Amino acid sequence: MKINGVPYRTIWLADDQSTVEIIDQTKLPHEFRIEKLDSVFLAANAIKNMLIRGAPLIGAAAAYGMALGMKADPSDDNLEKCYDLLFSTRPTAVNLRWALDDLKSLLSGIAPTDRKGAAYKRAADICNEDVEICSSIGDHGLLLLKEIYEKKNKIVNILTHCNAGWLATVDWGTALAPVYKAFNAGIELHVWVDETRPRNQGASLTAWELGQHGVPHTIIVDNAGGHLMQHGQVDIVITGTDRTTYTGDVCNKIGTYLKALAAKENNIPFYVGLPSPTIDWTVEDGVRDIPIEERDQHEVNTMRGKAANGQIVDVQITPDTSLSKNFAFDVTPRHLITGLITERGISKANAEGLRALFPEYL
Repeated sequence: MKINGVPYRTIWLADDQSTVEIIDQTKLPHEFRIEKLDSVFLAANAIKNMLIRGAPLIGAAAAYGMALGMKADPSDDNLEKCYDLLFSTRPTAVNLRWALDDLKSLLSGIAPTDRKGAAYKRAADICNEDVEICSSIGDHGLLLLKEIYEKKNKIVNILTHCNAGWLATVDWGTALAPVYKAFNAGIELHVWVDETRPRNQGASLTAWELGQHGVPHTIIVDNAGGHLMQHGQVDIVITGTDRTTYTGDVCNKIGTYLKALAAKENNIPFYVGLPSPTIDWTVEDGVRDIPIEERDQHEVNTMRGKAANGQIVDVQITPDTSLSKNFAFDVTPRHLITGLITERGISKANAEGLRALFPEYL
């Protein structure tokens, strides 16, 4: 995607082909800053403190984190330490485990002297594969939006929650990939952007990247989605996912479940952009078995914004004596989901549908 007309991915190698560079998403939308990661510790910090976020991008960053670790010390002992350090950063997104298992399996089977080069190559391959996956999700989702547009013969209104766009992946995005493909194809559309408290990834990230691409959009408070659905102002809801069970339950940013309930009540299709690495083939019941990350209450108690003097400040919005709980994700049960938009096509949210598209996991 492009920033001020210049094409970027969200993660890439610097000119030295060793240092990893990322867009620091904690500074958006008010500052565009590139951070350099030259150690596994900085990579782990970037994941843990959400300089990068979004399940596919977390996986890509973890892969490069392993490469940085092997650059410093390719020993068996350090391979285990790097795996454990990176695995501890975020508990919910399955792409993290998937990428780390992939790298560990590869590197364990080769000599330490070969590990650095192999790790960097595999990390680059994971990034390129993610771009292809997300582009394909966009192609399949485009057909849904095209069908709505041809039926309405006027603007398609899409509601999304959190950020499942380019910034959550290496490029294109998951939930937003169909939006970009449709916009590029000349389909008239408009995106309702949930602010997505507590970290405001919708207002800060989704709105910023849509604006960079020129896509018409409007930011709304999280609780406005149901009202818009009641009044016929939403044609389709598309969200992303951080982990999906093989039975079709979807774990995504807190508040996604409520959007699915409102969509069901108002007969509005609810779709999820689903790259296959986010499918957890070991979990059947998402509500019961997916670990829900709880983050620091500071994210609930404060909001970051630009002051009148242009400074970026954190402002406390809660009483000093009140406690807060910060659940980062919730699970949307499969019966509320119209379909899963994968790189291989659109599936029903159930085991039969997913296994028909991905028979290698039978």
